[in-house]
Amino acid sequence: MLSHVLVVFVGVVTVLVATAVLAPTFIGDHISFMESALGPELGDQASADFESGILQGLGRAVFAAAIVSTIAALIVGIVASNRLIQPLDRIGSATRRLASGAYSERVEPPAEAELAALADDVNMLAAELQETDIRRLRLIAEVAHELRTPLATIQGYMEGLVDGVFEPTADIYLAVSKETSRLERLANDLAELSAIEEGNFDLHLATHDLSLEIDTVAEHLRLQFAAKNIDLIVESRPPMPIRADQDRITQILTNLANNAIAHTPEGGTVTFSGTADESTVRFSITDTGRGLTEEQMDSVFDRFYRVDRSVPGGAGIGLTIARSLARAHRGDIDVTSPGLNRGATFTLWLPIAMGSST
Repeated sequence: MLSHVLVVFVGVVTVLVATAVLAPTFIGDHISFMESALGPELGDQASADFESGILQGLGRAVFAAAIVSTIAALIVGIVASNRLIQPLDRIGSATRRLASGAYSERVEPPAEAELAALADDVNMLAAELQETDIRRLRLIAEVAHELRTPLATIQGYMEGLVDGVFEPTADIYLAVSKETSRLERLANDLAELSAIEEGNFDLHLATHDLSLEIDTVAEHLRLQFAAKNIDLIVESRPPMPIRADQDRITQILTNLANNAIAHTPEGGTVTFSGTADESTVRFSITDTGRGLTEEQMDSVFDRFYRVDRSVPGGAGIGLTIARSLARAHRGDIDVTSPGLNRGATFTLWLPIAMGSST
């Protein structure tokens, strides 16, 4: 409202100054023209009275116009400010409620395009905060679920030993040790995932050949493939130069391979393949396992997500860690599947090392 009044005030002052400075000259020139045309009959007094009357009338007209303009500016300013203040108040109230934890809060977009865009941004922020809160609650529930099973097993063995139901044999201690190791792995995986997602870790970058890392991982895991009677095929690949942390890349490859082992039945096949072009290297692991639906492909990288919990395996964090590490290297991991019981392909892609050619 004040801005509207200020504009009118500046306009009025400008008109008054212009009138005071220019009007006498324009009117005097016009009177001189009339005197030259009519002759001395007009008279000096008449000319002076005529000029004074015009200036007074013009001054009163400008003064009246200034009052009317100020009133109009006040009315327009009040209306315009209310149209701005009310939506802004609603947006401000919504953001304060969001800050207090009411993530379901939404703002109805006002008619003004700029304020509607602001309201849409606030609503988008609210949706993201709500989804983050849901993921946080889900994470707490999933962690509790993953901890409950080994703790219940340990508690059962301990109570059995105390009550004399179980004999203190090596098998009992081995079972307890196995569950304790499972808890330790879960704790380590959670700590590592937290560090990776927060960016609280260092990458020791160096240029090396991803193709050699693939061969090394395949050789280290070959016994695990053989133990489950899974045929491992390692296809020939071109050089795949990357600039990356070698240990982290090995971790990514190992996690992808372990996932294939867990979800490929006995007698199945897992294939390692790789390609490289001018900008990107790609490593793919293709299995003949249970496959994935479209919905499962969207969720398979989520923390603690397991397609089939009856299948022995980890806590469902391995793929999450693998993708997070890939993205830390400015790459990613994608998954495709033709459908259930038709296998799946996980593809790691990374930028090729600068200055390298394929």
